[in-house]
Amino acid sequence: MNNKSPFVLKRIVWVSSLLLLLLFMTMVIGISMGSTGNGVKAVLQSLFGKGGEDSMLDTIVWQIRFPRVLLAALVGATLSLGGLVFQALLRNPLAEPYILGISGGSAIGAIIGILAGLSRFPGVSFTAFLGSIATLVLLLIMSSGQSILKKNTLLLSGVMVNAFCSAIIMFLVSMTQDSRLHNIIFWLMGDLSMSDIGQVGILALTLLPCFIILFRYSHSMNLLLMGNEMAQTMGVNIKRVTTILLVTTSFMVSSTVCHCGLLGFVGLVMPHLLRLILGPDHRVLVPACILGGGAYMVICDLLARTLTQQGEMPAGVITAMIGAPLFIYLLKRSKR
Repeated sequence: MNNKSPFVLKRIVWVSSLLLLLLFMTMVIGISMGSTGNGVKAVLQSLFGKGGEDSMLDTIVWQIRFPRVLLAALVGATLSLGGLVFQALLRNPLAEPYILGISGGSAIGAIIGILAGLSRFPGVSFTAFLGSIATLVLLLIMSSGQSILKKNTLLLSGVMVNAFCSAIIMFLVSMTQDSRLHNIIFWLMGDLSMSDIGQVGILALTLLPCFIILFRYSHSMNLLLMGNEMAQTMGVNIKRVTTILLVTTSFMVSSTVCHCGLLGFVGLVMPHLLRLILGPDHRVLVPACILGGGAYMVICDLLARTLTQQGEMPAGVITAMIGAPLFIYLLKRSKR
């Protein structure tokens, strides 16, 4: 990160501290609430190691709820940060991995990996990454390949690619008789229920270097917002920085998609909200999206598993119900 002033550092620390506290509180609430009927006090005592001999409650807290809440936080952080990066590169607040079709391409790769009998990591993760990269290349070709900052052309191309990916996904689902894909529709709508602490730990170790890389280039994203010419005069290697940002973001998104399916509009809601509150400085927005996006996804997942009495709904239903109206609002606002 370049040009760090004491004021910027202090602002990063304050914002990160507040959002870290918010993330911690939402995670505790997410672990404490569920359908078991145990009181919040008993769950908190189990969580902090002060419970009694209730081994069933300990199992529910540590083997079911804790991995799920941790996965939700990682997914929310990844998708929010991915949306922020795409919005910076395209200079368009409507851009995010789901709308551009990157998530759809990752889902196709993940389904192919599942059909091939590959392990979740690294097999399915690798095929999901290949799917996201293939989608990204297709987007660049469709937008003439002149510049990835051709925002209108790329956004329209992304909508069409997303529709095409959805058609391929439905084709794969309809053609297979594999029992492993019986719940694929639920997974595609965003399912966080299949969380395992080992796989979540691997995902966390995979995503952490990506977060560090994107924070390292946060000042470059500030300069890219000024335009290619201005960024180049300020010493930014446009091609190198753009490639690093795109590949890193695609890898992050594909890693989360293979774990939880498609979660739409998360990368639209949080970057836009945080940008309105904190301003356009990506040195502040990158850690804010990681922490704030994680808290947002934990809340969405909590709503998904507690709103209905008949059982939980996919978390993607909640994110779409919140994000789709916001997308329409931003689309109307951008036409003014």
